Amino acid sequence: MTNVGGRAASVKQLLEVARIGPYSRVMTDAVDTAERALIAALKEISDAVERYEAVKELEGRLDLSLKEIKADVAKELYVDRSWNQVGKLLGVTGSRAEQISRAAR
Repeated sequence: MTNVGGRAASVKQLLEVARIGPYSRVMTDAVDTAERALIAALKEISDAVERYEAVKELEGRLDLSLKEIKADVAKELYVDRSWNQVGKLLGVTGSRAEQISRAAR
């Protein structure tokens, strides 16, 4: 019985990868393009102090936004999974996945 359950889990993982896989490259390209554009825009600020302040402000805004996105992802994955399963998908422990869902450090 354990072996059958193990195979079912493997099949579920393969299906999850197949579901996500086709989109990951396109999404990564879009994010890479946006990142390059953002960095180029920051480098265009001629005044060094203004450039530093812009980077510092953006860093804070992105940090908050990215934490919120990670929290949303963790909560979305948790809808039909345990925190341990979510943690495995995210490469963290189940308790860390739950913390991420609350936007905790």
